[in-house]
Amino acid sequence: MVMKKEVHRWYSPSIGKTMPIAVYGHYGFPLLMFPTAAADFEEYERFYLLSVMRPWIDAGKVKVYSIDSVNAHTWMNNRAHAGDRAHKHGFYDSYVTREVVPFIWNQQRQRGGIITTGASMGAYHAMNFLLKHPDLFDGTISMSGAYDLRPWVGDYMDENVYFNSPFAYLKNLNDPWYLDKLRAKRHIHVLTGQGDYEAPGQSKHLSWLLGQKGIPHNLDLWGHDMPHDWTTWRRMMPLYLANAF
Repeated sequence: MVMKKEVHRWYSPSIGKTMPIAVYGHYGFPLLMFPTAAADFEEYERFYLLSVMRPWIDAGKVKVYSIDSVNAHTWMNNRAHAGDRAHKHGFYDSYVTREVVPFIWNQQRQRGGIITTGASMGAYHAMNFLLKHPDLFDGTISMSGAYDLRPWVGDYMDENVYFNSPFAYLKNLNDPWYLDKLRAKRHIHVLTGQGDYEAPGQSKHLSWLLGQKGIPHNLDLWGHDMPHDWTTWRRMMPLYLANAF
């Protein structure tokens, strides 16, 4: 039997173009997937992550929503000034929070419950959206992420860069509205391998920052044989679907 899949598209007033979203499954908690780097909404299907998730999708434990990135026009667009890239990321933030989230709520026929996830740069987005919008998202499975924007923007800093770089804003986060909501989360999972091309120091430092703010979370360091690659993420995700939710 073919796994249930729907593709929806609408013109996004936030982005200014038509944006697609793939929906896998029929029931279960909503899992919002951000793709890696400059990839698209069907990347996780092409690289068989959806295949290893299928038992939980078909069983109605999880319903997956996979969206496009605009990284090629924002953080990864090295032809544009860092300030312009950060400004354009704000359009993506609006798209996710004002368009994708209500779409998911409408599909689920209830508000709340959304868990974010992604690998590599998708993990950055998954974590950043949770930390910035704890009223909209309930947790994250962030795999092999980097949470510092300096490799993309260098030493440039403005308000838009600051409030999208968890390493920058977390250490100064003292607003009770955010902290109370984040401290109530039960599913903040920070995963990383320690093999080739991984950067476990990023996840360790994020964990330290979260700990300093009393935000409960799970730091899961996998072995030195686990590279920054699909083989690692195809092992991580089923484990968390099986045991964490």
